[in-house]
Amino acid sequence: MKLGCVLLFHQIHQTLKQFAALYTALDQTNKTNSKIALLRDYFQKAEDKDKLWTLALFTHKRPKKQVRTTLLKEWTAELANIPEWLFGESYSVVGDLAETMALLLPEPESEQDKPLAYWIQYLQELDKSDDEEKKSRVLHAWQQMTRAEKLVFNKLMTSGFRIGVSQKMIIRAVAEVHDLDQPVVAHRLMGDWKPDEVSYEKLILEENREDNLSRPYPFYLAYALEDEVEKLGNPQDWQVEWKWDGIRAQVIVRDGNLYIWSRGEELLTDKFPELHPFGDLLPDGTVIDGEILPFKDDALLNFAALQTRIGRKNLTKNILKDAPVVIRTYDLLEWNGEDFREKPLNLRRRKLEQLHTDLQEQLPAFQLSTVVKESNWDTLKQLRERSREFFAEGFMLKRKDATYKVGRKRGDWWKWKVAPLTIDGVLINGQRGAGRRAGLYTDYTFAVWDRSEDKEELVPFTKAYSGLTDAEFRKVDRFIKQNTRERFGPVRSVKPELVFEIAFEGIQLSKRHKSGVALRFPRMLRWRQDKKAEEANTLEELQALLNIYGS
Repeated sequence: MKLGCVLLFHQIHQTLKQFAALYTALDQTNKTNSKIALLRDYFQKAEDKDKLWTLALFTHKRPKKQVRTTLLKEWTAELANIPEWLFGESYSVVGDLAETMALLLPEPESEQDKPLAYWIQYLQELDKSDDEEKKSRVLHAWQQMTRAEKLVFNKLMTSGFRIGVSQKMIIRAVAEVHDLDQPVVAHRLMGDWKPDEVSYEKLILEENREDNLSRPYPFYLAYALEDEVEKLGNPQDWQVEWKWDGIRAQVIVRDGNLYIWSRGEELLTDKFPELHPFGDLLPDGTVIDGEILPFKDDALLNFAALQTRIGRKNLTKNILKDAPVVIRTYDLLEWNGEDFREKPLNLRRRKLEQLHTDLQEQLPAFQLSTVVKESNWDTLKQLRERSREFFAEGFMLKRKDATYKVGRKRGDWWKWKVAPLTIDGVLINGQRGAGRRAGLYTDYTFAVWDRSEDKEELVPFTKAYSGLTDAEFRKVDRFIKQNTRERFGPVRSVKPELVFEIAFEGIQLSKRHKSGVALRFPRMLRWRQDKKAEEANTLEELQALLNIYGS
């Protein structure tokens, strides 16, 4: 981190400049301790309202986008006195819209001294304005902001506010400032709080029973198991469960009210009416942890069925009929109003099993996650290879005497996933990346061979942009620039020569893709420099995977 940036951060007044300097300083360091020190210093000095909005921004509670991107591009080009095509070229090089605008906009005509909260309110007030009024107000703001301030302001306008700060870092910094336990801070930040409806003191420093009624516990997350499983010791010490591919959620019943929270801190109660009977039948003061899964005709459905419900504002009768859900539960976090997280897993599991036994006839959507009883690692390895037959991703391994912790911790919970599906594809298109990859072609389109009916053509089947080292990305970037065939805006088609092994977690039928399939979580597993383009896989082989593993 540059010394000048640190000095600037410590000297500025309590305005947007303070937050902009924090943003810049965080962006210039990869060291966790440095980021926490910057956050700690900020939370010691900033105004309470700004601290609230900073917590909101860093925990994904961002203000609604009020201005269309096309208008922002148009206004920037007008102020910068450049044609739109030049703005487009600049954007493709920089790779980030907010940064492109900040770089192109002219120097400010005056200075502003308003806090972060003022400018967020300023943007929210654009909601009912017409385009001309929005333009007037946005230009007025730009004309009094430094480049760093414009960058933050633009990020807020474009809903592109992302930076390398985890929620865990925020929790630690706030806990250290106020001498609180980190789990306490984590719990207080969970839930449906809004920065314009609560005070910083009420949210962080006060214990409020009413707010805590709906608040979920921070989720315990597992690391992927990378060592040999035998190193975990005796398998009898571990609870082995299938790892389900659904929506991780907590079902909460307190004071007669039902709340369903996702791991992403989204309140989902209205999204899953099948689970509403839990509110009437679960004992008061109960919190269960589990996975919401699509389930019909006594069988799990593919995750694709659940995707038809995600993001829908209105759930039609057909959607509820085609993709009904259950919650497959695996932990009990609260019982009779008592926090159960410090009790060992085997005790929590026994209580959960008894609860399920008592309610299973009345609550068919209440399922238990199956505990696999095999007693040796070799047998478990063989069973794990069949995970996809059960619509599972592998196993979860949980130490039987473990407590339920906060966040991602090593030692007591492990994800033991089955190896991904793979197929070799030919690179046919490249597009520039964003952020630190701006200027490099790092987003790729891949194709397989269609050799049916005397054909010999490449058919695109997926895009991927992760999995290579920085050195490999630079090599591929050079290849794309030296072997470009055509340009389509920011995309270049290239000579079909490079082959990559593409890994993915699932495959499903898709009418929107020319190949007829869509992949789940595609990424580049490795660059197959040992293969020529004609040796890549075929559309027939891709569709064979669909027939075996797809839906």
